[in-house]
Amino acid sequence: MGAGEDVIKQLYQDQQTVYSAVDKKVKEWGIEHNEAGWRADIYLYCNETTCPECSWLIPLAPSWVIGKKTNTVAKLIPNEEHKRFSITIHSGVSEKEMQAAEEAGTAKDSDLKCPHCKQSVPMNLVRGDRRSQGETQYGLRLWENNDVVPRPDDIFQERLYCIRWVETYIDSKGKEKKRQHYLAPDEQDLKREQIVLTLLIENFQQWQNKGCIPSRQIEPGDKTDEPIRTRGWTHWHHLFNPRQLLILGSLMAECLKHSKTPKIMAGLLLGISRCADYNARLSRWHPRSIGDKSEQVFSNQALNTLFNYATRTLLSLDSSFFLDLPTALAFSEGNIQPVDARSVTEVCDLWVTDPPYADAINYHELTEFFLAWYGKHLPTLFPSWYTDSKRALAIVGRDEDFRKSMAGCYRNLANHMPANGYQVVMFTHQDAGVWADLALILWASGLRVTAAWCIATETSSALKEGNYVQGTVLLVLRKQTGDDTAFLDEIYPKVELEVKRQLASMLALEDEEDPNFGDTDYQLAAYAAALRVLTQYQNIEDIDIAYELSKPRKKGSDKSEIEKIIDQAVVIACDYLVPKGFDTFVWKSLTPEERFYLKGLDIESHGEYRTGAYQELARGFGVKDYKPFLESGKANQTRLKTATEFGTKTLNDLGFGSSLVRNVLFAIRETVRNESTQQGKSWLRAEVRDYWNQRKNAIEILCYLATMGFKMEHWSVDAAAAKLLAGALENDSI
Repeated sequence: MGAGEDVIKQLYQDQQTVYSAVDKKVKEWGIEHNEAGWRADIYLYCNETTCPECSWLIPLAPSWVIGKKTNTVAKLIPNEEHKRFSITIHSGVSEKEMQAAEEAGTAKDSDLKCPHCKQSVPMNLVRGDRRSQGETQYGLRLWENNDVVPRPDDIFQERLYCIRWVETYIDSKGKEKKRQHYLAPDEQDLKREQIVLTLLIENFQQWQNKGCIPSRQIEPGDKTDEPIRTRGWTHWHHLFNPRQLLILGSLMAECLKHSKTPKIMAGLLLGISRCADYNARLSRWHPRSIGDKSEQVFSNQALNTLFNYATRTLLSLDSSFFLDLPTALAFSEGNIQPVDARSVTEVCDLWVTDPPYADAINYHELTEFFLAWYGKHLPTLFPSWYTDSKRALAIVGRDEDFRKSMAGCYRNLANHMPANGYQVVMFTHQDAGVWADLALILWASGLRVTAAWCIATETSSALKEGNYVQGTVLLVLRKQTGDDTAFLDEIYPKVELEVKRQLASMLALEDEEDPNFGDTDYQLAAYAAALRVLTQYQNIEDIDIAYELSKPRKKGSDKSEIEKIIDQAVVIACDYLVPKGFDTFVWKSLTPEERFYLKGLDIESHGEYRTGAYQELARGFGVKDYKPFLESGKANQTRLKTATEFGTKTLNDLGFGSSLVRNVLFAIRETVRNESTQQGKSWLRAEVRDYWNQRKNAIEILCYLATMGFKMEHWSVDAAAAKLLAGALENDSI
């Protein structure tokens, strides 16, 4: 990006030259066109395996929905003679048939769901995994370098079951248009598959020698074990099928022919790696109502093997291969050194780091996916760089070795910056224990936190399944220059003041129409504020930094004093962040469970459906078990119960079950059920202790719940009842 306009212009030209050369070959080979002249842009493949219960050959997929925009599905047709299934493709089906195709998946929840004998068999039994002398012995045959397709006796076979064709035609106005067709492969399509395999085998050895396709073995590891264990793949090229390898290998071969300079070749390699990311056996097929597409391997940060996957053709790889590089400002001199942070010898005014932490992504393993494509070319392009992932140097885990290694990195960086220099640390985590570790690491490194900002670094996406944080805290660090000592009883009130100051500054920047921060951002800011107080002191009485760094953390063990301080920061934040429009005096009178529920509705109304957000909220309020409050706990679908959904659950139990909020919720439910406020009002009169003094508080809660109807559709009925009941209580008299 910093190479200048002339280099980027040349790169674009060479990209087009490479793409056109491969396109010409593909047309000559006839591997992407059918007899009607249509060109394929997507091939869908699935695994097949024999059911251990009935011995039928079963095609595997979690769903047989192919296209949501065109209502296209695959249907399994039993073939009794051969004990297998034919697969037919149907477009324009009804919503009922779409639902049936979704439910007809044959590989769900790590089980084989046999459509013939209706039995469910765990995949580990299908693979033949077994326990021997306390260790798991994996049952799959390990593939050899020359394997590019399964052998006939392998447990998992592979099958092409659908092709998306693109038809180009001229409309009535003389304009060129395109339409898509999903079809099952016919005999000619299967012959083209054989041509692809033959072409690949002819070029395989030569391409591996030249680095056109990977030849590296997969080293075992936390993430790289999965393809070895679940498919028997031992080399990186096993993650690509013959069609994918043929296209990617052809692109790489043409890149080697046409790249004129190291800079151009580096740019072309980036295009190749993007194609590999979007065109592997790990590329998920994603049916969408706005247009079905294949996703990249790293749509999440793992090497997840799939039972069905998508293959892009050269036609549909253009958006991946062609880089759209802006002309960027570049310094006159640059010095890129891939080195261990503990070995840095340069003195810099500013260090910017994005450190690993706790459950950090195993980049040191995942990058080998790309290094397998780059490996043979990096020594030519960058002679001083290494070509492996340096796994042994990666700082991973969350034990004492992790903390000591991290402290070593930051201590070295601090030693290599001037007294007025500073560091920026990007940090994202919701675990108080991890923030406590960070405080220790920075403290032991002679650094102090002087400022913190929370920025949005993730966008909501259906692809991001699970619980993830959307904000990142940017911590500004300076050298620790003082020698102040503090006592623990001094720290807590200072943390409280700093948390409130931090949150007030964020609230001042808030935009009601387009919020800048989510509730989890405020919690992250509370962590950062606690660090700002803790790290300003050279010593804190009763805390031995060296001991804390080296102390093993056992599950269930007592929290350290630092972790207690950081936990308290979140409690302060939760108490400080009263739901908008809710009376502060009434808020302070509520129990932690009541606050959790009402604040939970507030964040839910802002579109927050991640379980992690509610976990952190519960931790902040000191609520040990928040699950009874949830109507759904699924990842990205988490939400709280409405008044009606609560029904009689937990009613009159100790704690929340006998609280004012719980009784108000039941009164709303009674109002809805009887279509009258009389039953709800009678319940509150009878069940709420000191009803007349609590009446104003109940009205405040009802008015707040009434606003939920404007924000969440599933609250509309209960919210309307809350509004009516609030009016009834307002007019109530002895």
